[in-house]
Amino acid sequence: MGLKQDRVAVVTGASRGAGKGIALALGATGATVYVTGRTRREGEAALPGTVQATADAVTAAGGRGIAVYCDHADDSQVEQLFDQVRREHGRLDILVNNATVLHDALTRTGPFWDKPLALVDILDVGLRSHYTASWFAAPLLLANGEGLVVNTSSFGGRIYMHGPAYGAGKAGLDKMAHDMAVDFRPHRVAVVALWMGLLATERTQRVFAAEPDKYAGMAATAESPEFSGRVIDALARDPGLMDKSGRVWIGAELALEYGVTDVDGRQPLSPRAFFGETTSFGEAIVE
Repeated sequence: MGLKQDRVAVVTGASRGAGKGIALALGATGATVYVTGRTRREGEAALPGTVQATADAVTAAGGRGIAVYCDHADDSQVEQLFDQVRREHGRLDILVNNATVLHDALTRTGPFWDKPLALVDILDVGLRSHYTASWFAAPLLLANGEGLVVNTSSFGGRIYMHGPAYGAGKAGLDKMAHDMAVDFRPHRVAVVALWMGLLATERTQRVFAAEPDKYAGMAATAESPEFSGRVIDALARDPGLMDKSGRVWIGAELALEYGVTDVDGRQPLSPRAFFGETTSFGEAIVE
């Protein structure tokens, strides 16, 4: 997508967390960013943040933020989101699939049967909702003549992390990126899965604050939510973007390739170092 300055992006699940950070980073490049979320008013959710506040912050960062209240469990609302993008712009450059359900019991220790059944909802708002958003976005990406779809993901698809529902969801997102890339390739639309590291989101900060001594080391190395957005921006501008399509990429490793740093100037370490993972990423998921 080169240095296009009038980019149009959709970032799902952006009231807070990774989605908010990604939207802000894309807004800082001057992009128009549609941000989706379910939180209309502060206090409705257990964590701070609203979809309108994120949109306002995108505009303040130098872009144009457009808030769209959307429950990604409702296909009709997702359809309305992309109908709005079509009416207002007629095309789409970047889709970041980030909306997901993270139950408060997700990080609780113990086997999955001792945790609430609701943890499996991540396969609905998470795995299924990424597919649905991509399906409705496809005509707009094709109309643009090129584009990028990013599934935010994690090491949870390759190692034990938070249990089988979470792992199945992340593994599915990685495979979905590979298979959608096959269909999109003739149209010069790239699809990737982006593995983010530990992010200093509102949820994570709450955990850190509860036990500061225990998590001091982790807090010092956490990536800002904006970092992933900076990586996505650089990826979208890569002239060789299509060569990266259909693959899993670690955000911190792409950042090294592109010379991208975090908001404080740090170069975050690849999570590969923490998990002892030796698998070669940046390669097709299915050979």
